[in-house]
Formats: sequence, C-alpha cells, structure tokens
Amino acid sequence: MVKIVKAQFHTAGKLYDFGAGELDLKPGDKIIVETERGRSIATVVTPPREYEDAHIPEGLKTAIRIAEQSDLASAARNAAREKEAHAFCLRKIKERGMEMKLVKVEYLFDGSKAIFYFTADGRVDFRELVKDLAHQFHTRIEMRQIGVRDESKMIGGIGICGRELCCSSFLRDFEPVSVKMAKEQNLALNPTKISGQCGRLLCCLGYEYETYCSLKKCLPKCGKLVKCGNSEGEVIKQNVIEGTVLVKTEDDRIVELKGEDIKPEDISEKPKIPRREGGPRERDKEPRGSGDSERREKEKPRDRDQKAGADGEQRRERDSGKNREQQRSDRGGRDRRGGKGRDKEKKEPK
Repeated sequence: MVKIVKAQFHTAGKLYDFGAGELDLKPGDKIIVETERGRSIATVVTPPREYEDAHIPEGLKTAIRIAEQSDLASAARNAAREKEAHAFCLRKIKERGMEMKLVKVEYLFDGSKAIFYFTADGRVDFRELVKDLAHQFHTRIEMRQIGVRDESKMIGGIGICGRELCCSSFLRDFEPVSVKMAKEQNLALNPTKISGQCGRLLCCLGYEYETYCSLKKCLPKCGKLVKCGNSEGEVIKQNVIEGTVLVKTEDDRIVELKGEDIKPEDISEKPKIPRREGGPRERDKEPRGSGDSERREKEKPRDRDQKAGADGEQRRERDSGKNREQQRSDRGGRDRRGGKGRDKEKKEPK
C-alpha cells in the first residue's frame, strides 16, 4: 500500500500525484517535490489516500519534505524577480516594436530558468529579445506562446456574472463549448452576452447543457399537436425549468400545460396542407411561359432579317472598298507607263 496525495503548482492548476511517504500531510500544506524541471514548491489539495501497488501510476515521485520558512522566503524572492523581469521585458518589447503581448513571467524554484508567457497572432522572431533578457538576468530564458483562454486563466478577473472567472478560480481543464449549447438553453445569441473575457464562448454554457437536454426530452417540441383533457392545440413555447408548455388552441386561446400530464400517444405531427393541382400558381405560370415562347418565336425571324441586312451592308462596304483600291492601282500603273514612254521620246532625238 502506498499513500498518494494530489498537489497543484498554481491555483486551479492541473493536479499531480505524489507519494506522501512518511510525511503527515493535509490539504493546504506546502511541500517540496521533484519534477522534470527540477525542484519546485506545490500545494496539497487532497489528503493522503492508500492505493494498492497495482494501481500506482507510473513514474510516481515522492514528496521530499514539507516546505520550511527558508523555502517560502525563496519563493517570495522569486516573485519579486518575476515582477522585475516582467517590467524589463515589456520595455524591450516596446523598444523593438514587436507584435506580441507579454502575459506572465515565471521563475523556477531554484532560479535556474525564467519562463516568459506571451500571446501573438502569428509567429514572432524573439531571438534578439532573448539575448537582451539573458544578458540582463544571467539565467536560462524560455519564451512560451499561449492562447487567449490560457491568458485569462493566468491573469484572472471578474466575469459578467459578477464572480471571479471560473478558469482562474476552480476550473482546471477547458472543455469544448459550442453555440448549440446556448440554443438549447434558449439564450440570446448575442456575442457580447455569451462571450467571456477571453473573447471565446463562456465556459459556463456547458454546466447545465446536459440537464436542459434531459429535461427537454420530457416535453413536446414546438409545432407539435397535443391533447390534454379538454385542451387541444399546437405547442408554441417550452418552459424547461418549470416543465410546462404553452399551447395555442383552435379558438386562439393560450393554455399552459404540464409536461407530465401530456401522454406520448396524445402528441402528433401537424398535418401538412397538400398543394392542389392546377392551382392559381400553376395557371399563372402557364400563360407566362406560353407568352414568352411566342415572343421568342416572333423575335427570331426579325433577328434573322436584321442579321442578314447587317451582313449585306458589310459585304457592300467591302466590295466598294476593293473597287476603289483597284481604281487607284490602275491609275498608278497608267501613270508609270506614260512616264516611261515620254523618257524614250526624249532620248530618241539625241
């Protein structure tokens, strides 16, 4: 049997398993543990529980000791260094005009590395910035890009409900959220009302989604015809919380019925009105089509005549142009021949 406790490194952070060993631990205690990044300080969340050897997770590490005053003082010094590094990095980002937003700086417990968390729309070349930070703080530097939801979790704040953000207070993992969840709960699809501080859909939309889906199964859908007692009509609205529906009867009365009083056999589909053959729509379409075809037939010979007339005019213009060119060439030839004869007559007397 092995005693295991669950601990977190940040508020509402991911839970990690550590062996308690011989330590007497309780929730809220600060402990020093060994991690892949080195030693770190963590907070116990659950009391020790005994597990059989077959159920022990692989790679389980044991807590080293309960944090002492010197360890807490070292954590406080790291917090002060984080503020200094945050201010220096912001100044360098502005000087270089880099398109990135610095969110948080974290120092490892032993001070061997500083991690800078930032957000950006695309890839950022921060090689020169890393050189400035390493030269200033003389430690290893890691730049880590995060998303907008992780940014809100790190910064925290107050939501539209007036309470602290769920992600920064108790929500450890982000679950997928869709607009369908808002529709099922009859919420207004206004982006300003269903979006959180991060700009994404509210995480709390998923808290009651399954409950609404299960309650809606007990109610007839809108548009169905129901019969309950002396009331019979069409469902026009559902009240999921109270478990009732509003029914509009044939005499335009609005009646509220309980879902538990409506039996499944009393729910039916609204009959569809069949379309008549040869109705006014079809009669209107026929003369239009026939008239259009007649107009097309009438226009066709006229168009052919116009095309034929246009082609004849083009031919006549080409023929007249050829005749004019031939006349000019004939005149030029006669002039040249006449010139040669005059030259001969002039040479003969000599």
